[in-house]
Amino acid sequence: MTVREVVALSGGANSATWRVEAEVTRGGAAPEVRCVIFQRSAGRGAQGLPRRVQAEVMQRAGRAGVPVPPVLAIPDDASGLGDSVVTGFVAGEALAPRWLRDERFAEARGALAAQCGAALAKLHAVPLSAWADLPLGGGSGAELLEGMFATYRRIGVDVPAFDLAFAWLRPRMPETPPTCLVHGDFRAGNFLVDEGGLAAVLDWELPHLSVPEEDLGWLCVQAWRFGHWQKPVGGFATRDALLAAYRAAGGTVEADRLWTWEVFGNLKWGMSCLQLADDHVSGRVPSVERAAIGRRVSEVAADLVHAIAKGDL
Repeated sequence: MTVREVVALSGGANSATWRVEAEVTRGGAAPEVRCVIFQRSAGRGAQGLPRRVQAEVMQRAGRAGVPVPPVLAIPDDASGLGDSVVTGFVAGEALAPRWLRDERFAEARGALAAQCGAALAKLHAVPLSAWADLPLGGGSGAELLEGMFATYRRIGVDVPAFDLAFAWLRPRMPETPPTCLVHGDFRAGNFLVDEGGLAAVLDWELPHLSVPEEDLGWLCVQAWRFGHWQKPVGGFATRDALLAAYRAAGGTVEADRLWTWEVFGNLKWGMSCLQLADDHVSGRVPSVERAAIGRRVSEVAADLVHAIAKGDL
């Protein structure tokens, strides 16, 4: 095998990602050009499950019918490649602002609500027992909120809108145990989209045990609309369209709880911004990217006040 090209891709705060093009020769056959994706944990400050666990979750989700990149290899410790995974290349556009705007993806945008609803319904239908051998966290909604509040107190920065959101959410978050595995970061920006719609679900760093409304509410968070605020589901659909698609695919969801989880999702994004800012300011992970994202705390504060005051966002 001869490596022909290595191209760095955007991998987010937790990943370093490359597209690798190689020429493979088998026996006397003509050389075959193959393209794969190599992804490694970003190092200090990286969050999420180990790559081997992520890969196992992806493979099981794929067998359940969720579109995922094929896992080709999980390098071991002796490889010197770190916490990494090799997956097959899937053609598509990952940058949401592009596929939300470009006319080439107009048909895809029309299909995405049904495809996302179906993908989530298939993932959530997998019984909890299927994940029992994996080191997955999670808990009830109330427990997840309290865990987030503990992080807020540890950082020690007072954001009045966050105080309001925690107080608003505390009596509303369910105390019932988890019913399914959630992706944990299912949103515009973590999809590969081609002209037909959803080509693959990416970034399986944060799966945990929860309830369907967490994934559905997270998909509606303001930040993932990328300016297309009139369509709360990722900037491409309405909440009613998403819920109809989810139910049509066999999913069961408590619609009256969805708004609570959407507010939770906006607060969760705000806490992510705050955490990234703290990583930089504390000197733990000096990073211009983390500092820049941290400045978005003020945006989330405004969103939370509007959401709680108006009951919509």
